[in-house]
Amino acid sequence: MLTELAIRDFAIVDHLELDLAGGMTAITGETGAGKSILLGALGLCLGERADSASVRHGSERADLSARFDLRALPEARAWLESRELPVDDCLLRRVVTRGGRSKAWINGQPATVADLRGLGEHLIEIHGQHAHQALLHEETHLRLLDDFAGHRERVAGMQLAFREWQAGRRRLARLAEDGDEIRARRQLLRYQVEELDALALAEGELKGLEEEQEELAHAEERLREAQFAAECCDGDEAGALSLLNQAIQHLSELPGSDRGSLADTLTMLGEARIQVEEAGRELGHFAAGVELDPERLAWVEERLGEVHRIARKHHVLPEELVDLHRRLAEELEGLEGGDGDLETLAAEVEALKARWHEQASAISKARRQAARRFGRAVQEQLAFLAMGKATFEVEFAPRETPALEGLEGARMLISANPGQPARPLAKVASGGELSRISLAIQVVAAQHSTIASLVFDEVDVGVSGATAEIVGQLLRRLGENGQVMTVTHLPQVAAQAHHHLHIEKQAEKASTLTRMALLDEAGRVGELARMLGGVNLSDRTLAHAREMLDASQRAHH
Repeated sequence: MLTELAIRDFAIVDHLELDLAGGMTAITGETGAGKSILLGALGLCLGERADSASVRHGSERADLSARFDLRALPEARAWLESRELPVDDCLLRRVVTRGGRSKAWINGQPATVADLRGLGEHLIEIHGQHAHQALLHEETHLRLLDDFAGHRERVAGMQLAFREWQAGRRRLARLAEDGDEIRARRQLLRYQVEELDALALAEGELKGLEEEQEELAHAEERLREAQFAAECCDGDEAGALSLLNQAIQHLSELPGSDRGSLADTLTMLGEARIQVEEAGRELGHFAAGVELDPERLAWVEERLGEVHRIARKHHVLPEELVDLHRRLAEELEGLEGGDGDLETLAAEVEALKARWHEQASAISKARRQAARRFGRAVQEQLAFLAMGKATFEVEFAPRETPALEGLEGARMLISANPGQPARPLAKVASGGELSRISLAIQVVAAQHSTIASLVFDEVDVGVSGATAEIVGQLLRRLGENGQVMTVTHLPQVAAQAHHHLHIEKQAEKASTLTRMALLDEAGRVGELARMLGGVNLSDRTLAHAREMLDASQRAHH
């Protein structure tokens, strides 16, 4: 679950650090106070698109971070382990600059925005205030049903089979339409790959050949020069060692007083003699190690010549031959996969189609079973939301042509009143009804979610009175088993929460800032009173707020 959220220089927030707990947290504040800022900051940490306008005026960058406790999130831990990242907890960080550029980190390691989105799918689930609008688009209905039924992995497998079948169909079509061209291309590739196979140039071999050729080609010169230098050091009469010995001998024969004044000189000449002797020995070792191998040199030069000849033939640099060999071999393998045989490839395509159809049929059956459970669960929630006479169902329609999503499409139908036929959600006339239907569907989906943290952004819009209190009870019930954060304008909903986060906008000199704080009991009463009665709070309003909070909290104990 989300345990910490830190915001710096984002929108109209200069600095904010929030510690969050499990259960239900209500987020309230006056319209325009900045409730959306909280969700916007969280969204950026989860990989949403960055906008330079979100950086606070006068600042160079916005810095946002969110920390999650992963003890109840095995899929998130597995995601981190697969990338060799620490799994004790999870810290997501996002920095957005004034110029619009952004950087991201996961547990201190640089990450891409796609990484944030991928991991974020396992950390938190956000139900937006416009979720009921998304329900008007029937393409979302099948996804909701699959999520409810836990079909995600099975559907992914079916979709992979569909893509493989379609790829096979495209290969078959290309082979049928361009058979002569493909056969000619395959013949050329076979010749080229065979030639490169015969060359068998290994990765890094070219550099080794060039270094060896350089060494062998200059071996005689190195030997000659090393021997000459050794002779200069230790020649019979003209060598440096012989001359040094003569100098030392002559100086040693000087009278005692002269020898004393030249003691340092004699020491230096002695040290020089030692150095020259050592240099002579090293040169001898070096010369002994030089190998003259004209046959090997001829082979290396012939090998290099063949490499350069084939590189020129293919119009590439010699060092690009290994990569070219790999690419041509892969292309040939792709063409050889069909073996140029339309009948063989056609049989493979039929087998791929049969595999997809088998998986799609099994998922279709499972979807219809899940649809009945989903319908009953949504209808139970609708009854709880004062729509007990409504009927809800999921209708399936076979697709005219095979599709990635399976054999059928799905759409959700509702009849708000007895005797009326069930109609698509897009044809529900009442906005309040659509809001309650949307909330019922989202609550059912959330109950089957494997994600411990759920965010509801004004999903209670369009409801009021007793229904609002029921909405709060639904969200409270979800929070009992995890973490639920809900942005709301309804005191009946806020009163049900375990925790209450208040957001307000304050004007300070020439700037406007947003402040957020968790309220204590007295603060909650005051905020509920504001939500009930506006700015000027009477004793009666405060008493009503106190009664609402006490009653709501007692109901859950």
